[in-house]
Amino acid sequence: MDRDFKNIHIGSLVKQRVVELEIETERICNFLKCNNEEIRQMFLQEQLPTDILLKWSKLLEYDFFRVYSQHLILYAPPGSMNYNSSSKEKESMLPQFRKNIYTKEVIDFILESIKSGEKTKQQVIDEYKIPKTTLYNWIKKYALRNKFYVNR
Repeated sequence: MDRDFKNIHIGSLVKQRVVELEIETERICNFLKCNNEEIRQMFLQEQLPTDILLKWSKLLEYDFFRVYSQHLILYAPPGSMNYNSSSKEKESMLPQFRKNIYTKEVIDFILESIKSGEKTKQQVIDEYKIPKTTLYNWIKKYALRNKFYVNR
């Protein structure tokens, strides 16, 4: 499954999941407390409010927020190491996450871009800030599954 992590149309992804699960419209209306037309409109929306997306995630048992996390991993500009270097680092009260979460789709996306010649291994390492050892472990681990052969 090719996933476009750069251009996210969340409404179409929600609709795709509804179709996959064959969820009846009546059940959706009851859960979201809305009517058929409102559901149809949500499917057409490129973006949805987080409270609505959270409800869809629960109903459809799929973490739609992860799509945005993958976008951040692949496309967010890296934080500048020297930015605010003169000021003392403040500790955030927000939750801190230890690692990036690489889903199967992101790994497949990255490996396919190398396999197709769209990007070199070094470009992937530089552009997506993926550690070299992580990339080579993916190549080794997923080589058979993806019929991915690399020149070392």
